[in-house]
Amino acid sequence: MTTTAPHGSWPSPVTVDQLTSASVGLAEVHVDGGDLYWLEAHAEQGGRCSVWRAPLAGGTAVEVTPPGANVRSRVHEYGGGAWGVADGVVVYSEMADGRLHRVDGDGPARALTPAGDLRFADVRVHPDRGLVLAVREDHGGPGECVNTVVAVALEPAADEADLDPGTVLVDGVDFCSTPELAADGRLAFVTWDHPAMPWDATALSVGTLAGDAASGWRLEDVAQVAGGPSVSAVHPRWTPGGTLVLVDDRSGWWNLYAWSGGDGEDRPLHPAEAEFCEPGWVLGQTPYAVVDDTTLVCALNRSGVLSTALLDLGTGDLHPLTAEGTEASALAVGDGRVAAVLHHPDRPAGLAVAVLPAGDEPLAWDERRRSSDLALPPGAVSRAEAVSWDSPRGPVHGFYYPPTNPDVVAPEGSLPPLVTLSHGGPTSFSSPAFSLSYQFWTSRGYAVLDVNYGGSTGYGRAYRERLVGTWGLVDVADCADGARAMGDQGRADPDRLVVKGGSAGGYTTLRALTATDVFAAGISSYGIGSLEALALDTHKFESRYLDGLVGPYPEARDVYVERSPLTHVDSLAAPILLLQGTEDKVVPPAQAEEMADAARRKGLPVALIMFEGEGHGFRRAENIRRSLEAQQYFLGRLFGFTPADDVQPVEIENLA
Repeated sequence: MTTTAPHGSWPSPVTVDQLTSASVGLAEVHVDGGDLYWLEAHAEQGGRCSVWRAPLAGGTAVEVTPPGANVRSRVHEYGGGAWGVADGVVVYSEMADGRLHRVDGDGPARALTPAGDLRFADVRVHPDRGLVLAVREDHGGPGECVNTVVAVALEPAADEADLDPGTVLVDGVDFCSTPELAADGRLAFVTWDHPAMPWDATALSVGTLAGDAASGWRLEDVAQVAGGPSVSAVHPRWTPGGTLVLVDDRSGWWNLYAWSGGDGEDRPLHPAEAEFCEPGWVLGQTPYAVVDDTTLVCALNRSGVLSTALLDLGTGDLHPLTAEGTEASALAVGDGRVAAVLHHPDRPAGLAVAVLPAGDEPLAWDERRRSSDLALPPGAVSRAEAVSWDSPRGPVHGFYYPPTNPDVVAPEGSLPPLVTLSHGGPTSFSSPAFSLSYQFWTSRGYAVLDVNYGGSTGYGRAYRERLVGTWGLVDVADCADGARAMGDQGRADPDRLVVKGGSAGGYTTLRALTATDVFAAGISSYGIGSLEALALDTHKFESRYLDGLVGPYPEARDVYVERSPLTHVDSLAAPILLLQGTEDKVVPPAQAEEMADAARRKGLPVALIMFEGEGHGFRRAENIRRSLEAQQYFLGRLFGFTPADDVQPVEIENLA
């Protein structure tokens, strides 16, 4: 039997605890010999990440890194690639001090690098050469931190004072990534300089690693082989026979290419209007994996349609490995198997392994670890529906999730409130894969619109470049137009449209509330209130990002001021909930406080919650829980319904 209840007040099988303590983040999968390794993140442990191992053929999983170790890096502030493994040797970056540590089998952790101001990421372990390759970020000097590729001795020194800070192999650039070593000693790596971001313009180069641990390492005969002023060439990998595979967007799409060395040109492996990687916000991404000299396993995105396939390097043919709509990340291969984190359209993600096919037979994936044990019946899952709407720049894309709960119906004739999501980045992408956080809202009677506004990845470089010079205009218009379109189509209540986002999505949220009259409320998590303040007070990786999104600073200062939500608080006419971490190094907490002060001065309903100890994004279970409860309470008070959950009240100023 079903009950009748207003949208937003439906009792839901998706609890706050299932989004926190009952869920685990799965990432960074590696295959080493007969073992499977992966990274787990636990919100109930303060977001602590640890490395786990299990037999590739199946068996009991054990935690490899010591109890209490937190395997994370703050290179670029976003980290990624914080560990590596080869021949049973694990090397990882400890979040607490930034140092690299080594673990052999089930042995203790031993420090490889000294204490100080060094951070490491994009870790590659090479026991045969006695070294670790990594990106190092040095915060010990004046001015900006210095990013280099370094070789670190794999054998720890007996004396703390003699630990190896790393021998610099690549320097003289603003940023570097992906040090990939071939069997013959050739080293491929990616570099880029301000004001470019890695999705704008990079140089992919190859040199020869010379020397040894005793005489010292050095890089010789370096030459650029891909990339350029308007080309993003990324993710180099070597085949066993010495062919270099890479991803390059010279065609307008991130496609795969193969380079055989010398003066020969690289060749496209599968030309398509598809993206074979994501933007490089984090290091250590593995959008494809080399099986052998003839085959790759790759993930691709065709305008929002996700798939995984086996790619023949000779013919360019693709053989599907997953059902359409299933996305693979963290791809790894070895011992005749492929491993990945699979993101499904109708259930939580899981770490899975499959035997690579000998012909065209379908793969039988064996799920080893689930991100959540929640099992919603098919009728309770809100599945993404691809939607689009017109703009002056062409079609805009997104995914609509209808309110879905088999046990509850809304009063006849009522329409659901709509939560319009603006993703972060802003050069990012929202996929249609199952998201427990989206089901949290849809199962309570909300509709969700996930907007891939102009500037998003997945639709080619031209779509991504719609945001060049127009941040705060195109993204805002696309979100507002999308929400309005859902109201016009009868998919949402046009009087209860909510805009919600974090980081860059928080900026779009704040701009939408000050530059349009479409939304009845907004929820901003660590959102940007002042573009000028962001330009003057942010970390190196993003310090020139706004040059492309807004304009060079200070030459374009007037534009920064004009497009800042804090400049237009006089136009703010909707209630707002602000969620902010006190230790945020990307968006200073003062910006949330200034936005709250502005709302108070206008007499608008406003709630501000500061989370002690949180940075740019919330990792602790108790804070994620508090954030979700606050959002439910806030919208319930505004829209006149009582959430079914027992949520802690929030002080909403200026609300009668």
